[in-house]
Amino acid sequence: MTTIRRKLNQAIRSACGVIAGTLLVSSLAGGIAGLFPFIAGAQAQPNAAPPIQSAPAAVILPIHGMITDVTVESLERRIEQAKTMGAKVIVLDMDTPGGLVTSSIAIADLVRELTDIKTVAWVNPNAHSGGSLVAVACDEIVMSRSSRIGDSQVIMGGPSGVGAVPKELQPKAYTPVLADFRQSAKLNGYSEALCEAFVLPEREVWWIENVETGERRFVFREEKIKLVGDGDAEAKADPVEKRLDEIIAAVKPNEDKAAEMKSPSETPATLREWRLIKTYHDPLSEAEIPLTQPIDREDTLLEMSAGEATAFGFCKAIISGEKELQARYSAASLVRLNPNWSEALAYWLTSVYVRGFLMLLIMLGIYVEFHTPGVGLPGLVALICLAIFVGAPYLTGLANVWEILVIVVGLILIAVELFVIPGFGVAGVSGVILFIFGLIATFVPEEPGRSFPFYVPTLPGTIKFLQQGLYTVVAAMCTSLIGMVMLSRYLPKMPLFRRIVPANPMPSDVLIGDEYRGSARIGDLGRSEGPLRPGGKATFDGMLVDVVTQGEYLDAGTPIEVIERRGNRVVVRAAR
Repeated sequence: MTTIRRKLNQAIRSACGVIAGTLLVSSLAGGIAGLFPFIAGAQAQPNAAPPIQSAPAAVILPIHGMITDVTVESLERRIEQAKTMGAKVIVLDMDTPGGLVTSSIAIADLVRELTDIKTVAWVNPNAHSGGSLVAVACDEIVMSRSSRIGDSQVIMGGPSGVGAVPKELQPKAYTPVLADFRQSAKLNGYSEALCEAFVLPEREVWWIENVETGERRFVFREEKIKLVGDGDAEAKADPVEKRLDEIIAAVKPNEDKAAEMKSPSETPATLREWRLIKTYHDPLSEAEIPLTQPIDREDTLLEMSAGEATAFGFCKAIISGEKELQARYSAASLVRLNPNWSEALAYWLTSVYVRGFLMLLIMLGIYVEFHTPGVGLPGLVALICLAIFVGAPYLTGLANVWEILVIVVGLILIAVELFVIPGFGVAGVSGVILFIFGLIATFVPEEPGRSFPFYVPTLPGTIKFLQQGLYTVVAAMCTSLIGMVMLSRYLPKMPLFRRIVPANPMPSDVLIGDEYRGSARIGDLGRSEGPLRPGGKATFDGMLVDVVTQGEYLDAGTPIEVIERRGNRVVVRAAR
């Protein structure tokens, strides 16, 4: 993502946050009251930087939840704030299942660029997938007592679960992730083999050591066979080591006789200088723990506990709280810089339930607006909800500009159909289709290597998001139909609605006043005072009335009767 787009996103997110906050507080408080404690919690956290003269030595930047483009922009802002404060150590407090690959790599690049500040990943308690990639990029990793790191395969979720990327797309999806892991491993002294085992399930990793020098290595199966030999480590590791000791003790000058004592599987691997490591020291229990080899099988992804990560050279310390963190880095104080309220709001607004509720408000707002005169609050609510509905996924990297353009084009076609072209034809139908298509498309992220706007999703993950979008939009529309029926029945009876929109007038309220005081009604008899040609004067019960015939001429004094009355218009004919 380019710098221009990030700055644009920040401006749009701030504007959407202000508009959304105003809308939700003023007109939607009852429907989404749960938002207020959420925002209050975000604002209550100490985001403001203290004066530079009291600058701390360490700053904690939380990375919690899914990693998206908003996470990247939030970290950029908070890192600049930490630099301004004069921080010497930046600690990433990590509790994340991962997220977008591009966003995770962007954060890893951002961390590696901090050459003048020590970066620490505090796995507290989980750093999976993209979180592991970010943690390995830091100068140092520390972990809480009950924590996990690893399991970083690029996966696609589907309707029946999750699955690997299809083989034809694996080079495109795996290459940048593996390259980033290798780069961080070389910079920070981690095992490249273990980093690959985070990503690739087919990697089988063994831990071996040199019996003479004590050097330890993490190797794949091929190198393990070359240095140690073949066979099931669980079944043969201990017997082979014991057999090796017996052979060395009983060896005679006659090497041929000693060679006959060994089985083919033990020659020549058991006599070499490398062997499998059988135990590791657990810093939590301060005990030697039996090690299962291989440490990562070819059908699993590597995931390490705090003790295993320490033994394998990733974790440098077990940190249970901020006091221990402060003591380890000799920090005068710690300051926690949390995401600001607009960043937290952007995360919250991408929830399926929130987007479904926004869709419901859009439909109900449109319905109420079309049933009330003028453009008022319902139409404004619908427009703002639509802006939030498409803006939140765009800011988090799930939606693209073309999807927003499709929605705008659809709305333009609908407006043309309503206000320019009479009836409801091609423009209106096309506009509705584009509008709904654009709304559903905002749920579907791009597939690896396929960024052209219009494509049929093929990966399980994008298919899942497509189904999720269909379910959300259809459910919101069906719910809105129920809401429309209830509004049509109960809304006109609400006192607030009556004050905003006057009730429809009764027939008696629109009748023109009767200046003849009840005379000259249909069927009444009277007499013309003068000739009617065809209009003139007539008398009904002493009341002089303006009358008109149906075209016939009547002489003065002719008896007449009323045959039609519309307001003050009285139509008469000769009485029968």
